[in-house]
Amino acid sequence: MHRDLRQRLDEQEKHEIDLAPLLDVVFILLIFFIVTSVFVQETGVDVNKPSAVSTKTLERSAILIAITSDNQVVYAGTNVGVAGIRSAVSVALRKRDRPVIIQADKDVVTSKLVDVIDQAKLAGADNVSIATVER
Repeated sequence: MHRDLRQRLDEQEKHEIDLAPLLDVVFILLIFFIVTSVFVQETGVDVNKPSAVSTKTLERSAILIAITSDNQVVYAGTNVGVAGIRSAVSVALRKRDRPVIIQADKDVVTSKLVDVIDQAKLAGADNVSIATVER
């Protein structure tokens, strides 16, 4: 009787599926998708953008800066002001060169827009664009 029980346990062990390799594959796929995905960091404020005929789509990994109608300069949901643009953009450009897109409200004073563009260029941004909506 003892021998029959031992044979049954041995047979059950032979038929079990080892899940360790399956879990390894799942974790490797998870890491792959996390590393290859592109995260867009929104500005966190709504801006009434001006319209333009020459609107085109830019790449998704751009650095987004917003200028609200009350002349607040927002990056990553934080009001950084014109003085904070240079450091924010230079930190964002450390890993790789990305375009800077300025989402300026259509009622923003032109001098404020020019100041933000200047600070982005001084931070090392080669490609600075202004976001618009298509007419």
